[in-house]
Amino acid sequence: MKSLITTLLLAITLSSTVFADDFDDALAAYNKGNYKTAIKLWRPLAEQGLANAQFNLGVMYENGEGVPEDDKQAVKWYRLAAEQGHAKAQYNLGLMYEEGSGVSEDDKQAVKWYRLAAEQGDAKAQASLGFMYDEGSGVSEDDKQAVKWYRLAAEQGHVSAQFNLGLMYVRGDGVPEDDKQAVKWFRLAAEQGHAKAQYGLGFMYDEGEGVPEDDKQAVKWYRLAAEQGRAKAQYGLGLMYARGDGVPEDKVLAYMWWNLAAANGIEDASTSKGIIAKRMTSSQIEKAQELSRECLKNNYKNC
Repeated sequence: MKSLITTLLLAITLSSTVFADDFDDALAAYNKGNYKTAIKLWRPLAEQGLANAQFNLGVMYENGEGVPEDDKQAVKWYRLAAEQGHAKAQYNLGLMYEEGSGVSEDDKQAVKWYRLAAEQGDAKAQASLGFMYDEGSGVSEDDKQAVKWYRLAAEQGHVSAQFNLGLMYVRGDGVPEDDKQAVKWFRLAAEQGHAKAQYGLGFMYDEGEGVPEDDKQAVKWYRLAAEQGRAKAQYGLGLMYARGDGVPEDKVLAYMWWNLAAANGIEDASTSKGIIAKRMTSSQIEKAQELSRECLKNNYKNC
């Protein structure tokens, strides 16, 4: 769900204090869930050219707040604000083009609007522009440009950009391969709860890449990712229990995590589960299957 602009920027020159009061009254109504009143107050301001009001109307049409959800109307209002240089509207308009929401899907237009917002320092737009360069969508693939924009967003704390920048260092794409830098960026993203980064950081500790090998740390980060449903982490955690690395060896828990990983599409987990089952009693297998069901029921928490 998109977020509103909640305050008027200092750079906006208001024709009267009433203009500002109407904006604030609309915001107060919105915060109380009175979306129809907010729309009623913001629409005249938007029609008079106030970019923040135009942006907020776009958000409300996209989210279906006080009006029927209407991506075409959202695009209309985002465009009006974006053409005035409103960075968040530029980003949202870029996203509409990338997703084909309210407009025909058009990666080149997405790149255009992402770039305008990114050049104003919008972290989401910087991360998205980096991704477009990374994938070669709407622009020629360019790893150095991808790194540039990922880094600008990552330095602002954008979690996906931090993870993606870590990947660039792992692969040596657009930068010299550097596992220590990869660990740095994975850790920043992992600490914000990014499941792929948590798995990546666990893997780096597991293999001793960029950090001294540390099985307990590997287990910690695998578990955090596994609890978010990251299948590769569930498989990795099963390996740790099977080997007794960082945790006491436990075939039942190994089987449980591999069972879950297999259900989430990891073929190696099915193979590993079959192998370890040959070394387990029927009661142990039954227990592992019961734990799998409980774990799934609890959304992978406290397993």
